[in-house]
Amino acid sequence: MADENAYEGTPTLDEIVFENRNKAYGAFDLRTHYRSILTKAFILGTILFVVVVLTPFVIMKIKEMNAADKTEVNAKLIDILPEEKVIEQPKDEPPPPPPPPKEEPKQEVIQNVVPEPVKAPKVETPPPPISKQLETTTGLNNQEGVKTPAYTPPPPPPGPGKSTTVEVKPQVSETQIYTEVEQLAEFPGGINSFRSKVNGSFDTSVMDSDAGTVKTEVIFVVEKDGSITDVKANGANKDFNAEAVRTVKSIKNKWAPAKINGQSVRYRFRMPLTMQFE
Repeated sequence: MADENAYEGTPTLDEIVFENRNKAYGAFDLRTHYRSILTKAFILGTILFVVVVLTPFVIMKIKEMNAADKTEVNAKLIDILPEEKVIEQPKDEPPPPPPPPKEEPKQEVIQNVVPEPVKAPKVETPPPPISKQLETTTGLNNQEGVKTPAYTPPPPPPGPGKSTTVEVKPQVSETQIYTEVEQLAEFPGGINSFRSKVNGSFDTSVMDSDAGTVKTEVIFVVEKDGSITDVKANGANKDFNAEAVRTVKSIKNKWAPAKINGQSVRYRFRMPLTMQFE
């Protein structure tokens, strides 16, 4: 009995380790309940593992129970043979009859028979007049048909004299202003003489000394009598244009008019004009 009490009073390893220490510390309590905690953790882990493994199986079984009944379909294929189309052979049709031959119109023939002399008088058809014979063909018997084209006498032979063909020249307009002619209008002494007169009569005082190079185009009409009308200038400088028009109008020499078919016509003349002011 004394030995049992002595055995029961033997301290455990944890008590020996924590003999002179604070047993209220968490480590002593943890070591004391270690086995029970390990056992509970093993049991809970086992239960959780079983649940995880069995859950997909249970879900599958539930889906199988709730699935609708399958309908079996006979998937045997049936060979469908295409219907053979019967191609009808064209029937031999007789060829169309040939067109009737075209009858050519018969030539009209007038009976023109000279009667043979007989003892008894016999009524004969008198020969047709010459004008009637010229319209058709004569023969032994009358025959209706197309008449021969009217006789046309040949033209008389040309005489020994010259041909009387007269060439008719087209008439030119009295008022139209031409830009293309056979013979150009010409100033006495040529175009260079006209330019010299323009340069000599030009009043350069109307222009600024620093105007530089100024260009314009003078356009006027040379009338049939050689006079100048409708003078214009289309340059960019208005002062230069006005003086160019005044200068051209001041030249009173008459031009040789332009001509078409030898006739004098009104002609539009264009002359570029360039001057340099420094």
